[in-house]
Amino acid sequence: MALRTATAQWEGKLRDGKGSFNGESGLLSGAFDFGTRFGVTKGTNPEEMVGAAHAACFSMALSAGLEGAGFPAIKVETTAKVTIDKVGDAFRITNIALTTRAKVAGIDAATFAKVAEGTKTGCPISAALAAVPITLDAALV
Repeated sequence: MALRTATAQWEGKLRDGKGSFNGESGLLSGAFDFGTRFGVTKGTNPEEMVGAAHAACFSMALSAGLEGAGFPAIKVETTAKVTIDKVGDAFRITNIALTTRAKVAGIDAATFAKVAEGTKTGCPISAALAAVPITLDAALV
């Protein structure tokens, strides 16, 4: 099995501190702070990374599911919108909205919808995030 590692650090207080992260590959790295996470400051944040991971995983898993159903995908594109809200005294991811569009030759809409819905719970990142409501808008293009 594959083991992937990422590292993050935080320096300072919550509102005026700063953080950074790095993936073991050296291809994923960045900086974040209170403004990029909870405000409108341009920059990355943990929720954006969760969204990127979820969109990538879902696209790959949907492609595999379509291929397994006999309809190899030409292209799958997924957007994940991750919402973070204050719930009580803590911040929580409260929703993930997946929007996926796929180009698949020969498949009908009902079969595509069935495979996409199965992927929503079947992809590894979806399974890891099962405590969060995940919505799916899936369509053929």
